[in-house]
Amino acid sequence: MVSASFRFYEELNDFLVPANRYRDVTVPCARAATVKHMIEALGVPHTEVELVLVNGESVGFDRLLDEGDRVSVYPRFETFDITPLLRVREHPLRVMRFVADAHLGGLARLLRMTGFDTLYDNNFADEDIEAIAAHDGRVVLTRDRELLKRRTITHGCYVHALKPELQFAEILARLDLARSARPFTLCLACNAPLHAIDKASVVHLLPEGVRERHTRFSTCDVCRRVFWEGTHWVKMQALLGRLLPER
Repeated sequence: MVSASFRFYEELNDFLVPANRYRDVTVPCARAATVKHMIEALGVPHTEVELVLVNGESVGFDRLLDEGDRVSVYPRFETFDITPLLRVREHPLRVMRFVADAHLGGLARLLRMTGFDTLYDNNFADEDIEAIAAHDGRVVLTRDRELLKRRTITHGCYVHALKPELQFAEILARLDLARSARPFTLCLACNAPLHAIDKASVVHLLPEGVRERHTRFSTCDVCRRVFWEGTHWVKMQALLGRLLPER
């Protein structure tokens, strides 16, 4: 048994018991304990961590702890360039895609509405989400910190907010997604791409009022739904205007 001191920064403190927040905490560690093991033992999912310093040196999650080590743990950096340091994930995700757990259906819908590929099914078990994330290289979105501690999940976000609009704003800011938004390019029902379709080919499917008032249509090749810029579209535009003020 060895002992090491830990200090967590910024929002990582939200995961700690109150007595351990915003201070150095010395804890006993097994001799074979790694940085990752002890960070998660203290309550912080490894997916929330971007940088770990041990005695001032940047290290990976697999660093074994020695007697007297001083461990500093940092969340994702939004404004500081840490290029010279070792990020704890080897490979950044080149394409931002998501899988959301069963409690985040509203968030999943908002992400799809803004063009972000987001898998969601309220029947997904934790094992399903873990497998999908590993196979597809997706970011796991959840309010279950234990899910984010699973070994094969390398990228994930613990969602702090409770309401979908606030959850969406949180993820948008944390991952700097606003500039990548492509609203109304994915089907809200099945997450497949939408594409424009000639009115003549779907006119027989349209309500009479829609045939008279609208000329632009899109469709999903998976569920075959047809979309137009009706009252629902106007409401979604207003919502995105609030959520994406820089659009």
